[in-house]
This record gives sequence, C-alpha cells and structure tokens, in this order.
Amino acid sequence: MPQSVYKVIEVIGTSPKSWEDAAKMAVELTGEHLRELRVAEVVEQDLVITDGKVEAYRTKLKVSFKYEGHG
Repeated sequence: MPQSVYKVIEVIGTSPKSWEDAAKMAVELTGEHLRELRVAEVVEQDLVITDGKVEAYRTKLKVSFKYEGHG
C-alpha cells in the first residue's frame, strides 16, 4: 500500500432543523470543494438562541482529506 498524507481542517455547518443536518450540510459543501474526503469528526455542537428560542443548530467538524502536494 502506498504511503499517504492527509490534511485536517475545521468546518462549521448550520441548520434550522438539527445538528445532524448541520453536519451533513458541512460535509456535502466541503466535498464540493475538496477531493477525497476521508473522515469527519464532530468536535462541538452548539445552538444559536434568539429571544429564548433556538434559531439554528451548529456543528463543528474536523474533516480530513488526502493531501496532494505539487511534485
């Protein structure tokens, strides 16, 4: 098996519905801009509250993708 290197970035997804939707949105949008996503790890979840009501769910993820250096 050839050796590989992976880069890890943090992204935050938001959703008015759920933390799961926020995570899914973050992964799908990130996947449109980066190739070969490997793993997404949820590192934090929080809520945006306005006037005592939940306005949005936020999920912070660490996402890894294969690093392709320029040779």
